[in-house]
Amino acid sequence: MRTLMIKNTLLALATVAGFALVAGCGSSAVAQSDVEAQISSQLAEQVGQEPDDVVCPGDLDAEVDTEMECTLTAGEDELPVTATVTDVDGDTVNFDIEVGDIK
Repeated sequence: MRTLMIKNTLLALATVAGFALVAGCGSSAVAQSDVEAQISSQLAEQVGQEPDDVVCPGDLDAEVDTEMECTLTAGEDELPVTATVTDVDGDTVNFDIEVGDIK
C-alpha cells in the first residue's frame, strides 16, 4: 500500500524546490549526500512520507542550469529525479526537483 501511495503522489508532482549549502570552503559543488537528503526531505514534505531511497551519481555542481539525474526508490519502483540548479547565492545553492516516470 505504501508503494502505491508514494508512486501515485510522486507522479502527480511537477517540481519541488530544494536548497543546500556548498560543501566546504572554496568548493563549487553540493555534496552528493546533501543532494540526496534534500530530495528525500522535500519530497517527504510534499507527499507526507519519505521515499525508501534516493541515490545520486555524485556531487551537484553549483552552477545555474546544471542538471543531475538521481534515482528514487519507492517499494519496488524506481523513478528518475532530476535536480536542476536555479540559483547560487554565496554558499547557498537552490535547485528544482522534478520526478519523472517509472523506469
